[in-house]
Amino acid sequence: MFNRPLNLARPTLFWQRSLFAAVVSSSSFLILHVGSQPAKAQVTEYCQLSPAAAKAKEDLRLSALKGNQDVQNRYQQLVKQHAQELQECRKRTWPQIQAVWLRLYPCDIQPGAIDQVMDRIVNRGYNQVYLEVFYDGQVLLPAINNPTVWPSVIRTPGAENVDLLSVAIQKGRQRGLKVYAWMFTNNFGYTYAQRRDREEAIARNGKGQTSLYLVDNSSQVYIDPYHPQAKRDYYQMVQEVVRRRPDGVLFDYVRYPRQAGSDSIATKVSDLWLFSQATQEALFRRAQNNKGLELIRRFLSKGYVTAGDINEVDQLHPQEGEPMWQGRIPQPEQKSILSATDRQPVLQSQLWQLAVAHAMQGILDFVTLASHPAKQQGIPSGVVFFPDGNQAVGQGYDSRLQPWDRFPNSLEWHPMSYATCGNANCIMEQVQRVLSMAQPGTQVIPALAGKWGGSISNRPSLEAQMQALRRFTPQLAGVSHFAYSWQYPEHDSDRKFCRVQ
Repeated sequence: MFNRPLNLARPTLFWQRSLFAAVVSSSSFLILHVGSQPAKAQVTEYCQLSPAAAKAKEDLRLSALKGNQDVQNRYQQLVKQHAQELQECRKRTWPQIQAVWLRLYPCDIQPGAIDQVMDRIVNRGYNQVYLEVFYDGQVLLPAINNPTVWPSVIRTPGAENVDLLSVAIQKGRQRGLKVYAWMFTNNFGYTYAQRRDREEAIARNGKGQTSLYLVDNSSQVYIDPYHPQAKRDYYQMVQEVVRRRPDGVLFDYVRYPRQAGSDSIATKVSDLWLFSQATQEALFRRAQNNKGLELIRRFLSKGYVTAGDINEVDQLHPQEGEPMWQGRIPQPEQKSILSATDRQPVLQSQLWQLAVAHAMQGILDFVTLASHPAKQQGIPSGVVFFPDGNQAVGQGYDSRLQPWDRFPNSLEWHPMSYATCGNANCIMEQVQRVLSMAQPGTQVIPALAGKWGGSISNRPSLEAQMQALRRFTPQLAGVSHFAYSWQYPEHDSDRKFCRVQ
């Protein structure tokens, strides 16, 4: 397969900007009073339904489950009314898009369960849902119609026909919600690693390790993005998801594994996930002459090249000029002027940059392939990433090698702005880093982690984060919140661990 030309430029380094506290303006469902500023007090409104209205709707939902048609009609009418009110509110309220991340469980096949979840999402003023459909090596497709290599999330006997993804899309739209399919991407999950016929598709570093060797990531398996089998498996899964016509598709884990301690920075070639066969073959194809190919092979096998290597390669292919590979532009007459000893540091540095760029290009090519089925159907796609996942650190790189600054602006950008410093400043710095590197026309929709009404995990409340974001980046049209499980932890836990009746 043809390899794309490489961009060997180093990722832009992180930069910071000091921020000030913020205040927001208004909407209509429920007025939430937040702290006032000395000169002029403002109130914020987040299109949230009042507790009394939410309870009235929940009471109707529970009554409707008993089968009374009149009550069911009244419930559906109220659902429709709230959908219209939410739509009107969001049109006049910043941000116009407010999304929440959601995972469903086998217990959500029970009557009324998804209605309750979607109602609560509307009650909190959200008009989009990012529904997790591929995660931890399982897929939200009905067991009876799941042609993928992954098991279905719903494996309950008697529920083989239940298409929870389609049901969730339908129930969401009834409430005026757009439902996106949120999927892990290069992380295929532990079940994939158990297949002997997929061993060659798993990424490997130069220490003979797959991501299963990383203790903190034992449930995660990252694949070789250049492997044709991995591409086919993922493409087929995305096609099945897109067939359900979600309102959008989001690709998460578009990267390599995060490593701990000193391994969190990749500083040598053995740290890179380049040692599976397909990745190596693709790297060798980047050579543009025999000298280039031979030096790439030696660099990959040893992690360095010596002046002796360069002399040997010159003698092996005397008819060729400088060693060449994609992205390399040697200085004019470099070979005739400089000795092998003089050329060695430059060539070794350029080989290192080639190796890093090749690993990153695999990620870029994979997400382009993954988003193609949605693009064919006119369904928007987006990429989910860490704002610091592409950083250069000295001569090394963040081990995730997440080249988000090179994602095309045809994709939505969803930076996970999860920094923790006890206030919103560091979170805003992450958003600013993304905005500073985004091409014109890129739709940036930051993801914030937190809960309404209080701090959690050293993060300020969502109110505080939203106020800061509004003050700092009012041009943004959308924000998402991670996650439903943080908003309703008890409900999420009950659903996660319940037994299907």
